[in-house]
Amino acid sequence: MKDALHHILFDLDGTLTDPKEGITKCVEYALNKLDIGVEHPDLLIPYIGPPLYDSFIQIQGLTPEAALQGVEFYRERYRTLGMFENSVIPGIPELLEDLRNKGFSLYVATSKPTVFAEEILRHYKLDGFFKFTAGSNLDGTRSKKREVIRHVLDENGIPAAQALMIGDREHDIIGAKACGVPSIGVLFGYGSEEELAAAGADYIAKTVGEVGDIIQRIHMSYIDG
Repeated sequence: MKDALHHILFDLDGTLTDPKEGITKCVEYALNKLDIGVEHPDLLIPYIGPPLYDSFIQIQGLTPEAALQGVEFYRERYRTLGMFENSVIPGIPELLEDLRNKGFSLYVATSKPTVFAEEILRHYKLDGFFKFTAGSNLDGTRSKKREVIRHVLDENGIPAAQALMIGDREHDIIGAKACGVPSIGVLFGYGSEEELAAAGADYIAKTVGEVGDIIQRIHMSYIDG
């Protein structure tokens, strides 16, 4: 008999909240401090989701030293303004309430530093839904999504087969697969259906409501044997 689904892990940016304004403005601020001009903040949307240091190198082509400086500049603005230039995705509080009432244990697994993730969850009154929040460390360690997911599993004694990861970018799906965790890719964030399918998402949801429906189907498939 297959393992029952008990534990649901959520990405934060693009899955629980829409951080576009804060992240793009903070990346623009950091690049400007590095004397790099930005034609329009929307060109910085690809920075939403992946680890910031990696994005400065892979998207912007910065050296490792400049990328580290960019992260520091980004945080100058983010810790005071950027993290609150954000909004809860419509329907998410209701989904979390429903899942909690059905007995699922909920967790956050994000590449964002844990200290920022916890502050955002408190600010938007989402923290009470989650048993555990895991992110990266401020020194840049545990920034890969597979490391964050593994941390959630290990710290809470969760078998991978009893867990499910929900996220909007390929990094969420690839990280889940590396840990042996099934995944739902969501299209109301910043990843495309092509990106999520290519990464190997087990399910793809277009809406918040579809996430709940998929989880219900997974749960019922266990009950039905």
